[in-house]
Amino acid sequence: MVLQRDTELKIWGWADSGEKITVRFRGQSYLTEADAAGNWAIRLPAQKAGGPYLLQVNEIAIRDVLIGDVWLCSGQSNMETPIERLVERFPEINESNNHMIRYFKVPTQSALDRRSEIADGGRWYSAVASEVMNWTALAYFYAQQSYAHTGVPVGMLVSSLGGSNIESWISQDQLKEFPRLLLDRPALDSMHLAQQDRGIRDWIKPDWNDSSWPTFTVPGWWRDQQLHNKGVVYFRRSFELPGELAGRYGLLYLGTMIDSDSVFVNGHFVGATGYMYPPRKYPVRAGILRAGHNTVTVRLRFTTGNGGFVEGKSYKLLVNDNEINLAGPWKYQVGMDPDLAKSYQPRLQNINEVGSKLYNGMIYPIKDVAVSGVIWYQGEANTGSPQTYEQYLRLLIKDWRLTLERPQLPFLLVQLPNYMPKQERPSESGWAGVREAQFKVSRDVPYTALTVNYDIGEWNDIHPLNKKDLAARLLLAARKLVYGEKLISTGPVYERMEIKDNRIVLFFKEVGAGLASREGQPLRHFAIAGQDRKFVWADAVVKGNTVVVSHRDIAHPVAVRYAWSDNPEDANLINRQQLLASPFRTDSW
Repeated sequence: MVLQRDTELKIWGWADSGEKITVRFRGQSYLTEADAAGNWAIRLPAQKAGGPYLLQVNEIAIRDVLIGDVWLCSGQSNMETPIERLVERFPEINESNNHMIRYFKVPTQSALDRRSEIADGGRWYSAVASEVMNWTALAYFYAQQSYAHTGVPVGMLVSSLGGSNIESWISQDQLKEFPRLLLDRPALDSMHLAQQDRGIRDWIKPDWNDSSWPTFTVPGWWRDQQLHNKGVVYFRRSFELPGELAGRYGLLYLGTMIDSDSVFVNGHFVGATGYMYPPRKYPVRAGILRAGHNTVTVRLRFTTGNGGFVEGKSYKLLVNDNEINLAGPWKYQVGMDPDLAKSYQPRLQNINEVGSKLYNGMIYPIKDVAVSGVIWYQGEANTGSPQTYEQYLRLLIKDWRLTLERPQLPFLLVQLPNYMPKQERPSESGWAGVREAQFKVSRDVPYTALTVNYDIGEWNDIHPLNKKDLAARLLLAARKLVYGEKLISTGPVYERMEIKDNRIVLFFKEVGAGLASREGQPLRHFAIAGQDRKFVWADAVVKGNTVVVSHRDIAHPVAVRYAWSDNPEDANLINRQQLLASPFRTDSW
């Protein structure tokens, strides 16, 4: 595995209560003890990049541990694209031989409650040829390029799921403004409690005090005796046994019951029947019966019709030639009522839409892992309702920084690439809406960076294969944001506009060495609208560090949009560092 360099490291786990734990690493020993619940943790001082090292936890030995940069990579299917798909396009993958970069895929786990452990099945892989096909594509190319640039080992911790929406990656604490995404926790807890069998642990005990329980006459039917619920009901009957019969073998006859039963004598299981028809005849092995007070407990379950003890049958205990009559009054108590559980379902109708499930199962369990930063590639699943994506993304960043206890945790955001056929005319676009949200967050939220990618998608494939160039753009952003290099890492960023006669002048920052168009071609994919708010393709030219936009038929323009479509592949505004401008609009219609 790879552990994060230059920061305190938490090593934690589970053990027997009070068990003494010794962690050994690089010639040092660290001692602790598991608490009453079995939890333990120690902290290693910050380590410089290097390795391989040996990490020992009591008798467990973890070999080949590197210290380097660890990245938490999350999102949906484009973060999960298997590297195998890219081999034909990038044949060098087959010859990969890099043991200094590592990859771990967090197993999928969706949960309504926060989990302390990830699901089973995950393991670390390096990028030698025999293991590289276990990687996901973007993680591989980023790790390769990062190691080539820094010479520092890289660990890619990928916690993602294809098709997942952003809401599933945000904790319930941060979703309070979105009631449809919140789980009614009291209702769920109450339903779970109602679904539990309250009696299986205690009510079968011979000395359980059932004096306050209602009385039921055996044989008889539930409904005839005001017992109207379905589910599980416990029936108890006490009887006295002469001393000379104590410890003897017996036969217990309990007629026929509806539906299924489990029977206990003095707390000992003596038999069960899974459906209503067979006669109940259970042997009571020697040693169970005792002199004086004895108890028979029947756990009876039924789900349809009317439960009970069939009339005209024998209910008795035979010990040698002695018969103890068990017909008559019994005590009863409901152990599980499914109707009560169902009564909470109206409050849980949104349970399939509830957010936070992947956060609970795939982010919270790794909250104590130290990382360099986060790479977030998601948004396709939210293009149908882009209006809320900006708020969701802000909440996610805030949430993960709180969870990982890193207020300045860097986030590298992958802006959605181009997809679907090109539109002949300017039009509305959910994909453009998500791109705008990603752009706004990167502009406003500190310690974030955005890669612009509308030139490396594929119109007919939502999973574009060019993850190599995408990785290069992410590394460029990391070099400035995380490693503090002095360089231009972003294309032109729209700042403001001015209307001058029949033209709109657009101003930008991050222009680097100046604005330009890719390959010197005329600027494309600018649209302009007048007071009727109808956009048409516009003429656009670079003037110094501004872009002037106009249309011969629009005398009074009011708004401009750039690269505002599902597939703005032709958009070509760049700075002289060859970095694309992010899509933008000047309106908010």
